[in-house]
Amino acid sequence: MTTDVARHRQACAAWTAVVDRVAADQWDLPTPCAEWDARALVEHVIGFHEFLLLRPMGIRAGRPREGPAARWLATHEAISRALRSPALDEPVKGFDGVARRPREVLDGITPDVLVHTWDLARSVGGPDRLDPELCAWANRGIDRRDARRPPPDLVGAPVVVDASADGQDRLLAWWGRDPRWPATS
Repeated sequence: MTTDVARHRQACAAWTAVVDRVAADQWDLPTPCAEWDARALVEHVIGFHEFLLLRPMGIRAGRPREGPAARWLATHEAISRALRSPALDEPVKGFDGVARRPREVLDGITPDVLVHTWDLARSVGGPDRLDPELCAWANRGIDRRDARRPPPDLVGAPVVVDASADGQDRLLAWWGRDPRWPATS
């Protein structure tokens, strides 16, 4: 069975592969996240890792000030350290003042990384097929929490897809993404 740590590593590796493909002139391209360009999307993924995982564990990323790809690489290295740390299972106070094990945020942020991987790939015209097993896992999580769906301003209004849609398209639709969103040429 794949663990929460292994799933997050896999999602971050896929995200990194897309970030590595972004050309210097593509950082200002629009993404399926209506208000974010490619650069802002990378900063968002950096930010939620910093806020929800790294900072509570006291792990510093040592990011450079400029360059989205370099900033992500430093963050990815810090995430790798965090995922190997025994502190992953030690309760720490989070941003809300509640003590919890940092591991507990992984199942919440891994789907974000997965969906944003597709967002960035579609934005820059890269390969946009997500791992089917990760999509199936994320969809099982949606099935369990659908009644508590976050508001549309956080994940986008759900998009209707055909009943025969594959796991990736169902996942994207739940997160408010139109699976047909055009890649920028």
